[in-house]
Amino acid sequence: MVTRTRLYHDGTLLLEDFPARDLSAHLADPAAVLWLDLYRPGAAEFTMLGQEFGIHELALEDAAQRGQRPKLDRYRTHEFLSAYAVTVSPDGAELTYSEIAVFLTRQAMITVRNDEGFDIENVVARWDESPDLAGHGVGFLLHGLLDHLVDGHFAAVQQLDDSVEELEGLLFAAGRRQIESVQRRVFALRKSLVRLRRVVLPMREVVNALMRPGLHVITDPLVPYYQDVYDHVLRVTEWTESLRDLVVSVMETNLSVQANRMNLVMKKVTSWAAIIAVPTAITGYYGQNLPYPGFGRESGFITSAAVIVVLSAVLYLTFKRKDWL
Repeated sequence: MVTRTRLYHDGTLLLEDFPARDLSAHLADPAAVLWLDLYRPGAAEFTMLGQEFGIHELALEDAAQRGQRPKLDRYRTHEFLSAYAVTVSPDGAELTYSEIAVFLTRQAMITVRNDEGFDIENVVARWDESPDLAGHGVGFLLHGLLDHLVDGHFAAVQQLDDSVEELEGLLFAAGRRQIESVQRRVFALRKSLVRLRRVVLPMREVVNALMRPGLHVITDPLVPYYQDVYDHVLRVTEWTESLRDLVVSVMETNLSVQANRMNLVMKKVTSWAAIIAVPTAITGYYGQNLPYPGFGRESGFITSAAVIVVLSAVLYLTFKRKDWL
């Protein structure tokens, strides 16, 4: 397990990466604000959280189990928040996410991570870029974390949007060999958007709940900053929903394009079959073992050949004019 710590006092960063055993001494100071980051903690670390910070056993159980829905649970002495950071593969089709659990007390924010996909260094950098907000305590720390998460959601949906636009360009230009590739990419994009929706849609309620006056996590000066985060959450949610509808439209258009191509092929096959049917019918008629006009004469052969050529040419020109060939 890897542990990271920070101590703020009256809006000033005093200590960083101090031992976890010093938490009790720092918590004794009412003006102290702590950040504790636990990477892949074990049972002993969760027990320590329950003893030092009074974390409820149900919240500890949710943090230990992966796959929680993004949510905000309120307890008597603290809040528990579950959220996800997302990334999109370079081809813009596969989405991966990293879960993070957050405990919020009056004096501390504790983050719990179970994989390396979450870029905690970016969160720390955001805190260092806004030292003037550090005096707002836990609300300041939480804002930097949420801002990082929502910006990641925004970047992911923008990358997926670019992939959908690229797919639209390939839709009508795709040849026979690319049809299967387009279908595979459409399916992958739809799957990624469904997974992204499961992450971003609940965040709307999470941020909205944090901004409620009775929670006492956000001070009045931080409300505009959280409102900005909430606006980004709404934009990401609406963008994700519109992209899902657009991918469905692409799938339907792809089926329509294939149907149109099939109709075109069928028209060509039918036209050539009609043209070939003319010489087949005439030669079959003249091939009967019975006397017919011109039987045994050169004029009969010339007449049948002329009829075949003329009728085939007429049919070819007719189908060509109707754009069937």
